[in-house]
Amino acid sequence: MKILVTGANGLLGQKIIRQLLKSDIEFLATSLGKNRNPNCPTTNYSALDITSPKEVQQVFDAFQPTVIINTAAMTNVDACENDPENCHLINVKAVELLFENAKVRGAHFIHLSTDFVFDGENGPYKEEDERNPLSVYAKSKVDSENLLINQSYENWSILRTIIVFGEGENLSRSNIVLWAKEALKSGKELTIVDDQFRAPTWADDLAWACIQTAKLNAQGVFHIGGPKLYAIYDLVVAIGKYYGFSTEAIKPISSSTLNQAAKRPPKTGFVLDKAKSILGYAPKSLEDCLALIS
Repeated sequence: MKILVTGANGLLGQKIIRQLLKSDIEFLATSLGKNRNPNCPTTNYSALDITSPKEVQQVFDAFQPTVIINTAAMTNVDACENDPENCHLINVKAVELLFENAKVRGAHFIHLSTDFVFDGENGPYKEEDERNPLSVYAKSKVDSENLLINQSYENWSILRTIIVFGEGENLSRSNIVLWAKEALKSGKELTIVDDQFRAPTWADDLAWACIQTAKLNAQGVFHIGGPKLYAIYDLVVAIGKYYGFSTEAIKPISSSTLNQAAKRPPKTGFVLDKAKSILGYAPKSLEDCLALIS
């Protein structure tokens, strides 16, 4: 097995690389620009612009992957709403390009998607539930899923996930747990929405699921999320209490007061039965994950 990882500088990409190094699986880590992960050997890294047909083909020809794990995406929901063209280029056209190269080689294409493909009216969701995207970002992920679902080529997997968190090196974006921990430490007043519900996902658990999907050649759609649904407000309170910070400065607010560019689904969460039975997925509790964050 030879695994090509896109978006390797991101949090999930870094966790996948870490686990691949431990399991001695041959891999090539790729991301836009230089290698920002000091734990990834330079010999296992190649810069790659996934929107460039020439670069994608060159990397595929040189490495000859049998598995592709595509973690690369434009994930800032409001930025996608304000720049739909770039969102479509990265989240749809680039996926099509990667998938076409995978098909030519008969490779297993593993694609990361999101709970935002659902409208949040009937969560938690099963894999086969009807999708109804509310934003440009969400629609781009539905469109990318359809590229795989509507093909006769069946050697693909879609792993949908929810609010990925954890620690990484030189990350371009923070995540809710690291942000909340730092913000609570400062003691400043925080206003947090109490009408959006999510099941946050430990990045290490998601990385394990990606690699397990590859090992088993498990095909189809899988829901990979945390084991418990939280209101975002309650999540931040739980983080504060775990680390011993005062939670008095955390104030609940309604999503309608935020004036965000993109609409968010109110309540998602996943039914994890399929991932548990087929992959053996066993997500850690929030408390167990927080214990592992320095």
